Amino acid sequence: MSEETYVYLCNKLRPAMERQDTAFRECIPLKKRVAIALWKLATGSEHRSIGHLFGVSNTTVCRCVQDFCAAAETLLVPELIRSPDREKFAEMADYTENRWGLPQCVGAIDGSHLPILAPQEYHCDYFNRKGWHSIILQGVVDGKGHFWNVFAGIPGSLHDARVLRLSSLWELASRGNYFPPCTRNIGGVNAGYYILGDNAYPLQNWLIKTFPDNGQLAAEHVIYNKKICRARVVVENAFGRLKGRWRCLMKRNDCDVKLVKSMVVTCCALHNLCESHGEAYDDEWDAPAVAEPGVAVAQGAEEEGTEIREGLMRYLNS
Repeated sequence: MSEETYVYLCNKLRPAMERQDTAFRECIPLKKRVAIALWKLATGSEHRSIGHLFGVSNTTVCRCVQDFCAAAETLLVPELIRSPDREKFAEMADYTENRWGLPQCVGAIDGSHLPILAPQEYHCDYFNRKGWHSIILQGVVDGKGHFWNVFAGIPGSLHDARVLRLSSLWELASRGNYFPPCTRNIGGVNAGYYILGDNAYPLQNWLIKTFPDNGQLAAEHVIYNKKICRARVVVENAFGRLKGRWRCLMKRNDCDVKLVKSMVVTCCALHNLCESHGEAYDDEWDAPAVAEPGVAVAQGAEEEGTEIREGLMRYLNS
């Protein structure tokens, strides 16, 4: 993170994080408190080693992280991760169409398991299909890889489709109250804005996915799937860059589940901050790719979602 972005961050969080000296002791300066929290999020190091590095106690490190995440959720997240307005939706759709040729597409959705220590309560709920305890981060990104909707903290045993149905995105989009009423004729079908998902998600008129590969797909279906996958990789890259910068998300987090959730949302906001400020990213930071076991889930597709997908297929193959 450049000094310019760091100073911007400090000034943004100053109202909630700055402390005053007392008659008994001097307070830790704001910039140092922010630096301690950033170091924890960027490295995932233990409180003891961070305290030794900055010359403070373990308790101080813990308080700095808690205060930083609480301040970020209040002052940073609402500004950096927010539902797009009508103009922003149109801008995102134009960018995606210009880059991948997909009209009306405003982003992609995916989920990621983040390792945690087994909680004392309901620890079985957090035991995922991969064999370890985790919480799930569901994120929706635009064509530039910026998060515009996040939902974090759900126990790792739940399936991605179930996580989606528990989120406010599902509730609002299903009622037609999330995406603005802006339709366009695509392959003979009037389609509104939509996002891309993998086969774990249910097909909707606002969530499009590939055709299941049963080994007997027609040529036009194969072409359609390739183009959808090529565009959907933006969300996978965003998760990779998120974890590459904020490596506390890659190793087992020893904090309380409630704090871990706050740290995850804060890291998503910091990701958007770094990306929008053009901060350099080294490909060596990328998290190692781990093959996830396939998940076969029976899902029903709405008629309208099927029509839009087939209309989009005709458009892409025309």
